[in-house]
Amino acid sequence: MPVPIAEYKARLAARLVQEAHTLGEFRRLWVDPPSRKELIDTLVTAGYSPSVVRMVDEKQDYDLYDVLAELGWGMSPRTRHDRTLAFTYKHEDWLNTLPEPACLTIRATAGQFERGGTEELENPHIFQIGEVKKAGGLVALQAACLPNGTAGTPAELLRETKERMFAA
Repeated sequence: MPVPIAEYKARLAARLVQEAHTLGEFRRLWVDPPSRKELIDTLVTAGYSPSVVRMVDEKQDYDLYDVLAELGWGMSPRTRHDRTLAFTYKHEDWLNTLPEPACLTIRATAGQFERGGTEELENPHIFQIGEVKKAGGLVALQAACLPNGTAGTPAELLRETKERMFAA
């Protein structure tokens, strides 16, 4: 039986908040791929598709993170472009603490988010993408993580990038 879109969105929001009580908890789940998949699977299994809401609301330029954060917690959504700009602006000081090649690589990686959202940040071939490779790629992140470097591991740097991206 068809459900009015407003009711569908309200039910989806209620289920989302049931799964992640706060925006911070939602963000924590979102940056972890298995947790995000489990959350989305739970919503879909319950009969709610975040992709449908994105389509109906004509938000193809938005990551599902923003679509869901708006529904569940009233956060003002940002396009992928605006979120990328906010990330580079709000976290400029953090980026500048990294060695220049690592900083350029993180900025190029953030640029991939603008093109394809969360999935692009987690693309297993991200370091083969021309823009990221040209910036320094995995080698630059590994160098930043050496004993004299400023970061933990390349994976930790990428996770922190995602955390900062969604906090921007």
